[in-house]
Amino acid sequence: MAGIGPLTQDWEPVVIRKKAPSAAAKKDEKVVNAARRAGAEIESIKKSNAGTNRAASSSTSLNTRKLDDETENLAHERVPTELKKAIMQARMDKKLTQAQLAQMINEKPQIIQEYESGKAIPNQQIIGKLERALGTKLRGKK
Repeated sequence: MAGIGPLTQDWEPVVIRKKAPSAAAKKDEKVVNAARRAGAEIESIKKSNAGTNRAASSSTSLNTRKLDDETENLAHERVPTELKKAIMQARMDKKLTQAQLAQMINEKPQIIQEYESGKAIPNQQIIGKLERALGTKLRGKK
């Protein structure tokens, strides 16, 4: 080390401080009161609807407004009268009960009841099963 040059020392003071208080610590009641006593400027902001559920229930959101403005009447398609009469007639011709027909097509008896009463939403697969089981064409041109 002798040939490198003169060694110097840095005698500047090093200051080690605590970490700055976190946001949660700044909001602590004790810290706020101490700052008030010291005369520091404190800013308080009132957040509207903070901690309440009023915003979700009282104001009309965009989606709610769209639904209110909607005028189209939407409903599920139901089994047509011709189809339900054709199912009943074909079942009666084969001398089957609703439960027997349902068992033949591997469906619940309630499904057959809904189709014959016209309350069901038409399903082409079920109608196809009914056509095969009853041996008649139920949909389309006869």
